[in-house]
Amino acid sequence: MPPSLNAFLKTMLILSITGGCSGSPARAPEDTPYGIAECPDRPNCVSTKAADERHKIEPYRLKSDFAANWRRVEELVATIPRTVIVLATDTYLHAECRSRIFRFVDDLELSLNLSDGVISIRSASRTGYSDLGVNRRRVESLRRKLISEGIIENHV
Repeated sequence: MPPSLNAFLKTMLILSITGGCSGSPARAPEDTPYGIAECPDRPNCVSTKAADERHKIEPYRLKSDFAANWRRVEELVATIPRTVIVLATDTYLHAECRSRIFRFVDDLELSLNLSDGVISIRSASRTGYSDLGVNRRRVESLRRKLISEGIIENHV
């Protein structure tokens, strides 16, 4: 098979995997408990609210001074490449993360429970069926960064 045809077929395969279904932006915090939406029945989402292993991700727990550390979480989310924070409050953060090549938008939501410092998280693709693990890697990469900065505890 000629290299150009091979590249074209690979591109079409990626588009068919990621571009099949459309989604909508994350809902506002007042629409859901803890401010984060449920995961759809597709493997392109991770959430601390999910009961099934495919979607489940562990929450973050802030160390002491919750308000100051929450502001630091916001600062570090803003450093994620191609990420724009679209809403930030004292207890909720919604960011849009764009993929490098196709510019697909993923929603990243974090919601802080001020009484115990636990941060609920959801990261989900707006479009497509599979995300090839991108959302889980994003949440775990942010977790490692927050642990290394001394902002969250290593285990909840």
